[in-house]
Amino acid sequence: MFTIELKINGNHHKKIAISQPATIKSILEDNFNKEHTLIACKENNDYASFDKEIDYDTNLEAVSRSTTAGDAIYKNTSIFLLCKAFTSVFYNKKLVVEHSIGDGVYSEIINYTFSEDEVKQITKEFQNIIDSNIPIEKVELSTDEAKKIFLKQNREDLINHLTHNNIKLYKCGNYYDYMVGQLAENSNFVQKFEIIYHAPGIILRFPDKFSNDFKNSFLLSRKLFATHQEHDKWLSILGVHNVSAINTAVKKYKITELIQIEEALHEKKIIDIANQITLKNDTKIVLIAGPSSSGKTSFAKRLSIHLKVNGIRPYTLQMDDYFLPRIETPKKENGDLDFENIRALDLELLNDHLQKLLKGDEVELPKYNFIRGTREHSNRKLKLKKKEILLMEGIHGLNDELSSSVPFNQKLRIYVSALNNLNIDAHNRIPTTDSRKIRRIVRDYNYRGHSGEQTLEMWDSVRDGENKNIFPFQENADFMFNSILTYELGVLKKHILPILHAISEHSAHYTEAIRLWKIVEHIYNIQDDIVPTNSILREFIGGSVFNY
Repeated sequence: MFTIELKINGNHHKKIAISQPATIKSILEDNFNKEHTLIACKENNDYASFDKEIDYDTNLEAVSRSTTAGDAIYKNTSIFLLCKAFTSVFYNKKLVVEHSIGDGVYSEIINYTFSEDEVKQITKEFQNIIDSNIPIEKVELSTDEAKKIFLKQNREDLINHLTHNNIKLYKCGNYYDYMVGQLAENSNFVQKFEIIYHAPGIILRFPDKFSNDFKNSFLLSRKLFATHQEHDKWLSILGVHNVSAINTAVKKYKITELIQIEEALHEKKIIDIANQITLKNDTKIVLIAGPSSSGKTSFAKRLSIHLKVNGIRPYTLQMDDYFLPRIETPKKENGDLDFENIRALDLELLNDHLQKLLKGDEVELPKYNFIRGTREHSNRKLKLKKKEILLMEGIHGLNDELSSSVPFNQKLRIYVSALNNLNIDAHNRIPTTDSRKIRRIVRDYNYRGHSGEQTLEMWDSVRDGENKNIFPFQENADFMFNSILTYELGVLKKHILPILHAISEHSAHYTEAIRLWKIVEHIYNIQDDIVPTNSILREFIGGSVFNY
């Protein structure tokens, strides 16, 4: 007789006693309903095969598709199967998985345009793989064996990972690939997918993690896509599409030049935005919005400098001072106060002040007392003169409801995000979400006294707020600024690894810490002292010339 503690998605389910050895699959089938849509299982916080036989006391945690971890497994597996299907259709070309867009991920063949017929062939082969119920296995091969396989697949980009005597790969039928993220154990775990033809490449869509269906037809975020493509051109200028190129620059002592070029590209973009604001003489308000850890504050300070160079004096209006009294703050479904809701702001007072300022009237700015949860008199007066404008930074900047009293010709909206196009290799992208998450873990540890575990605990809530309050409005932006720095993971690596290593193997966030660790381990360390003091990266690692 042995005892098993069962969890689901981090929560205790039940404790059971079993007298005979049983597979994890049979244990889960006997104790969970099919409605849970399980996609993986952890044993003592490590992913374990459903076929593993249990005949001892242990802890098992079922992972459903509806969780962040389960959704990532579904997406990773879908990308893996897309690459397998692609290899069956194209024998001498390489698919590059580029970046997320909407509810999917964009991929292309460099210097090649897909035809509609080829997209149909890939879609058909993808469906055949799903219908064939092919096991997806973790295997360990020697370096020589792996090299032979990847050279046949035209995957020279993978050779850089073959630095150990043995390498762990995923195998599905006769197809092998190196994947950083966890995959499902069978091709039929991917029940739904959609491939959209978007010349020159394709977009692989993922169904909603709760309904496992597509909520609506695909709508391309054109401005966001164009910003991604712009960054791709930057990578071409820098000559870095994969992490191995950054590592080569480090080895050959060229990383300082690469950093200087990339920071200059940032500066050029900020100058261009400042110049366009200046040329638009009727602009009175500049609204800056973006998701967590996108570098909004540093961007706003650098933009202010260039506006001053152009003869414009910006005043920053603190959005937090316009919070409603705490007793009037909206609540989430679980009863917590929802400070990220636009209704948590006194929109009537804010728009009244904006109207008065635009007319040339003087207003007394409010001051919010966060301890008491009430507004107070600040005795700070503001009146806009000629060549003076307002800068407003906050998550709702792109939502027209925030500044409904301001005519469109008098305001400009800027979306700031860290849109990452740098890949580990052709099939392993580094998601924008992970870039921001790594930034935030380091910043929270350095400046807010938070452990890595505390930041990871909050992350899903942060993402929910972004999905509701930021991403639906990103196409409203007049300008988009990509704050990512392709070299930044090399700098952040030395900061984040001790924070991740401090997360206990018993923590609910241990597997996520390991996943992030696996991402940054691919890049060489880059010293802090060659990062410019006005860099956006300094907002997270410290040493900035700006006061935050």
